[in-house]
Amino acid sequence: MSIPPPAFEFPSTTPPARIALLLPLRSGPLLQAAEAVRAGFLAAWEREREGVTVDVIETGDAPQDILATYAEAAAQHDIVVGPLSRSGVTALAQGNAISRPTIALTQPELPTEGELKLPQQLLVIGLSIEDEARQAANWAATDKKVGKAFVIATATAWQRRAAHAFAAQWQQKGKEAEIIELTASSGYLEAKGLSELKGRLQSDQPAVLFVALDARQARQVRAAAGRELPLYGTSQLNPLALSDWETAERTGDLDGARFFDMPWQLQSDHPAVMSYAHAEAGAEQKRSADLERLYALGIDAWRVAQAVAAKNNSFELDGVTGKLTVRFGQGAPSFVRVQQQAVYRQGGVAPVANRR
Repeated sequence: MSIPPPAFEFPSTTPPARIALLLPLRSGPLLQAAEAVRAGFLAAWEREREGVTVDVIETGDAPQDILATYAEAAAQHDIVVGPLSRSGVTALAQGNAISRPTIALTQPELPTEGELKLPQQLLVIGLSIEDEARQAANWAATDKKVGKAFVIATATAWQRRAAHAFAAQWQQKGKEAEIIELTASSGYLEAKGLSELKGRLQSDQPAVLFVALDARQARQVRAAAGRELPLYGTSQLNPLALSDWETAERTGDLDGARFFDMPWQLQSDHPAVMSYAHAEAGAEQKRSADLERLYALGIDAWRVAQAVAAKNNSFELDGVTGKLTVRFGQGAPSFVRVQQQAVYRQGGVAPVANRR
């Protein structure tokens, strides 16, 4: 049986392969995120830099700036890692601009109707709150007695995306889901909405709650709903960096809540987590959980780029952001990240063995 040729050519230059790390370091809103990704990527590269050079290339966050800078980077490098903004990835995907193997660091904006077909040389590895929500639906569905789900969110964009992703996955399994959008003010859910939710819970008696909320808001919902109803969420239920849990004040108000997060945030004894340097922070400074996740994304972005530079078409990585399965270079690109299941216990977070 003949083996089909690759869909595109991987770098054919002699070592070292050249990688461009394209980040919005001239963007105010995205600067901290870009710096976190850069720090993680370079920390991983410093550990395993043989045979590869990395150039950090600054952009703003305007799509036209990104398109122009990408074209220059692609002309001088074998692989491009980036962009980091949704609008930038979307512009590249829609503009027929991909000319090198490119590893995008965030999800593109999807059209309201239909699908966005990605170029064969574009691999999207960004963190996805929607993927976490779908995985939460699959986890909750392993309970054979589970029926209707109440899906709680606010008008915040990421919460709406997570809520709709969970509901769609739940409905695909033949189960009923109802999205309930609450009003928030200064980050807190308003009392009137919580009171109405409590009444709905008593009258409708759903079998499960999915909260597309942050930890503070989820505590408010738990107080209204009680602890008998199974509660699922995303990584946003985990508001602290792993190291900060050691000294965190413990309360049991979320005990039993289940969610997904990455090994970097849950497993200090994970082989990959132990292998890579952590971002520095002041002695009294609490780390941002979201920036920690982006730092970890930088590490795994390096590992994926390194494998691509080595001309691997299909591979798996037990990464710091999850278990990664990658197919890139032969046919349509494919990337799957399975994150770590976790639960609140005694006021803290703990990983649990993943269930299918």
